[in-house]
Amino acid sequence: MTIPIWQRLLSLVFYMLPWSDAFPLGSDLIIQFPILETLVIPSLPIILIQRGLPFGSILLFILIFFGIIRNDKIAYFLRFNALQSILINIILIILSYLIKIIIQPLGILFLYTTICNTIWIFVLTIILFLLNKNSSRRRG
Repeated sequence: MTIPIWQRLLSLVFYMLPWSDAFPLGSDLIIQFPILETLVIPSLPIILIQRGLPFGSILLFILIFFGIIRNDKIAYFLRFNALQSILINIILIILSYLIKIIIQPLGILFLYTTICNTIWIFVLTIILFLLNKNSSRRRG
């Protein structure tokens, strides 16, 4: 069974949610390598919604969770990718809070920058892997 192209393209959009939340972590890396700023372009609509609306992040979460994941009428492939993007986003939010609570008060800028850049590169790797898997013709 092949997955229609529109479902594959729509599943790629879901991964812009964790990608938009990962950008503040990679700000030091983006300052050193300005070419990386172009990677923010696909997630600009998500960033505009999150910052433009009051409680934009929680509204996107509720919309994706109840509108897509909990809806049995939507294809399993889309629901799976939406749930996976939300799980990546939750892990990313927890990590960023842990960094702000534990690492940042220590005042060791090198440790803080290294951990933030490592998480950003890790999220970039995950997103690229998932984009590759979702755009391929084969299933699994």
